[in-house]
Amino acid sequence: MLTGLLLWLSTCESPAPLIYKPGEGLYYEPVGAKQDWVKARAKDQLDVAKEAFEKKDYSLALRAARMVVSKWPTSDYAPEAQYYVGRCYEAKGNGEKAFKEYQKLMEKYPKYPNHEEVTRRQFEIANLYLAGKWFRVFGLVPLYRSMDKTAEMYAKVIKNGPFTDIAPQAQMKIGAAHENKKGLFKKAPDYSQAVKAYETAADRYFDRKEASADALFKAGTAYLKQAQSAEYDQHAATQAIATFSDFITLHANDPRVPEAKKNIELLKAEQARGSFQIAKFYEKRKRYEGALVYYNEVLALDPNSKYAGESRAQIDILKKRLGRESDTAPANTPPAGSTTTVKPPAETK
Repeated sequence: MLTGLLLWLSTCESPAPLIYKPGEGLYYEPVGAKQDWVKARAKDQLDVAKEAFEKKDYSLALRAARMVVSKWPTSDYAPEAQYYVGRCYEAKGNGEKAFKEYQKLMEKYPKYPNHEEVTRRQFEIANLYLAGKWFRVFGLVPLYRSMDKTAEMYAKVIKNGPFTDIAPQAQMKIGAAHENKKGLFKKAPDYSQAVKAYETAADRYFDRKEASADALFKAGTAYLKQAQSAEYDQHAATQAIATFSDFITLHANDPRVPEAKKNIELLKAEQARGSFQIAKFYEKRKRYEGALVYYNEVLALDPNSKYAGESRAQIDILKKRLGRESDTAPANTPPAGSTTTVKPPAETK
């Protein structure tokens, strides 16, 4: 229905203030308004757009710039006109539309001289949506947040300027967007995707020490958050320890090294707690071999944890019960019939 209305308006010389014209879009125009802003040459039409923009008449500037792009798409003035289309939408506060128009500029006119400036403008727009700005429905009504769409924006920024100074920042922001998945639909943080984004940044920009260090530390932190999520994840804890260890080795002088070491201690303590719970679980069901393995794992993970003393005592008891005097199997050997993905059962009182 709307399409039919617009088509009808495009073929009518209506005196009504709501007008639609190909290349200019839908706009309001007072009855009897002069059309002296319409020029016969692309350069003159672009000058109208620039002058109107300087006067902050963004509606007129937008119409004039769009006319250049529509009427003279292959002229030397079309790229600059497309740039002003984006600038007008940005000035009007419609960041999503501005981003799309800048993207058209990057794709349609890849040799545009102010390429880096446009890429930075796209980056700043994406930052607004990361901070909580709402996306619009049909480009009109602000209605919802979307970290997925925000991450897509940053991905385009990287594609447009892979060697710019903001590319590493954009890659890191993708990780932040996945961690920030909450809002209208209450999506939970996607730590696995966040880790991928941070690890990509660490690998891709390894030669930029500051960016690489930041990416590696945030990857470890994302693993840590994943490990501490509602359902404890032993694999994520292991990955977090490995990542923080790499961070300490590769960036020994970074001021966050003490925090990384503290996180490793915290994770090992949590792993010890998980193994202790599993040991109790097997012992309660008289699967003593399995319990023995996990009690030994508690000691291997953190010999100074609050679970270490009881684990040592239970190891002695179980060895006597099993009639064994030698050491048990290596702590990292799972009991028969178990898998490495076993999760700790709930603690019993």
